Amino acid sequence: MKNKGFHPSFLQLIYLILFIFLFVLIISTPEFIIGSVRISEELIVQEEAMKGLVLGILFMVSILILNLYKLEVAKHKDQIEKINTDKQKVEERLQISDQYIGTINVQLKEIKNVFFSIDNYPQTKADFKRTFTFFGEKVLNIVNSNWVLIRIVNSGTQRTISEHYKARSRSINKYPQISNKLMIDAQAIDSHTSIISNPKDIDILVFCVLPLETISSDEQIFLQAIIDEITKMYIIFNSSYFKNNAGANI
Repeated sequence: MKNKGFHPSFLQLIYLILFIFLFVLIISTPEFIIGSVRISEELIVQEEAMKGLVLGILFMVSILILNLYKLEVAKHKDQIEKINTDKQKVEERLQISDQYIGTINVQLKEIKNVFFSIDNYPQTKADFKRTFTFFGEKVLNIVNSNWVLIRIVNSGTQRTISEHYKARSRSINKYPQISNKLMIDAQAIDSHTSIISNPKDIDILVFCVLPLETISSDEQIFLQAIIDEITKMYIIFNSSYFKNNAGANI
């Protein structure tokens, strides 16, 4: 492993030079001061006192320089911590952005599979059941939910025409009791999210229920598109297959 070594900063070099300079002055001061110093006729500073005064001044200057150095070091540390904090925030935002982009790419792939994987409209009841199952699996691929319930209801009689329940895990066996009347009246269900088909001028209602309090706006758009697609396929299937069967339900 390569040893990077120690590289002193500019501030450390300045402090080291000043420290050496003061140290030399303190050591050499007794050699420069010889004899008493006459300040005035009445005031004469003895040699020892003068040496002590100069050494004291140099000592105070060294302490002052040390404190200034500590202040600058603390300021640099604060700046470095701020830079590291800002860097961490930027990295976290980039990570969140990458995760979001990855999630969107997966969802777009699933949406593409939803609208381009079905080559033919269902012709039989078994075909429609398989299509129903296909859409249920795609909903769970788009939304992180434990289960999904998709149901087609007669708006007039409020009776269930057909439904599909899909759980992510086999350990989730509790079937949700969802009222058709609540969905027809567009009433909210506690701790659940419901998506209802857009066409209101037809005699059927298709809705999707998830055990989630909220979902993202993107997931809302995707699920709405799936529910509307199921509605369209049911209308096409019912009009073609049951044309000669008095509109019998699935």
